[in-house]
Amino acid sequence: MFKSYKILFFTTLILGSLITISAYSWFSMWIGLEINLLSIIPLMKSPNNQYPTEAMIKYFTSQALASSLILFAIISSLNLSDFLPQYMNYSMMMTLNSAIFIKLGAAPFHAWFPEVSEGLNWLNNLIIFTWQKLAPMILLMYNINFVFYSIIIIFSSLVGSLIGFNQVSLRKILAYSSINHIAWMLASLLNMKILWGIYFSIYTIINISIVMIFSQLNIFLSSQISISLNSNKLLKLLFLMTFFSLGGLPPFLGFLPKWLVIETLISNNSYSLSIILILMTLVTLYFYLRLTFSTLMFTSDEILIFYNKWKTSKIILFNFISLFSLFICTNIFFYL
Repeated sequence: MFKSYKILFFTTLILGSLITISAYSWFSMWIGLEINLLSIIPLMKSPNNQYPTEAMIKYFTSQALASSLILFAIISSLNLSDFLPQYMNYSMMMTLNSAIFIKLGAAPFHAWFPEVSEGLNWLNNLIIFTWQKLAPMILLMYNINFVFYSIIIIFSSLVGSLIGFNQVSLRKILAYSSINHIAWMLASLLNMKILWGIYFSIYTIINISIVMIFSQLNIFLSSQISISLNSNKLLKLLFLMTFFSLGGLPPFLGFLPKWLVIETLISNNSYSLSIILILMTLVTLYFYLRLTFSTLMFTSDEILIFYNKWKTSKIILFNFISLFSLFICTNIFFYL
């Protein structure tokens, strides 16, 4: 049911991220992150069950820990830089980046992310998967440590693919997929910051497409997919191709940002990172295929005629846009 107070908190949620992005000092950035945190907690509330309450507590605890580390790093760098300027600057920036990785949910600071995702509805999961990554990613651009970022990239790609391999909950599968995509976003930050913007935008579009389907059908487990998609053949086909796009399979839109990231990594001689990212993406693509294979087969109780509902027309339109934009994007880049 729609609640009017959610408009206020959703507005302040966006405002907090914009304050963080546009701030000129670390303290102002911290204030923006706190506004963002305090705004999303009421949005997680649900009167229907008690699981969002548990998810709220886990999310608030992890984010409050990260915020306290950010504030500690800011104050320490201001007060103690006169004594050991070089050492304090390096150590405090490492502490600051680690705290931002906790907020982001990147491995090995990811423990809260799948657990929080499991207790929330699809709309709140969409916010955590997309918008909540915006401000921390912008902060990570200000001080890039190649070695530290490379370690986080390797951990995130390994955790997001190998641990997500054995999941049956769709929310946890998308959470671990998000951790794997964090590795790709961080890899895009190493060389070209504009490339991160392209990757984040396309990842957001694909996530919206998938979450719209899951939210409309009200499914949360992989075993429910084939049963729920039986009545709409076009939606079944779009669901299949959207997961291909999320895995980065050509000729879908999700292939474009991975292609650009690999190209920039190889041009900068980061061959090991490229190999690890590609191999771990193949693992994630495997459990995407495992989800979609069940929808390809007809069951005995399945309706064999095309059946379309008006309420799914927006989902179908948005999926068409997100799937077949690769041709448009490649032509735009070709003429630029």
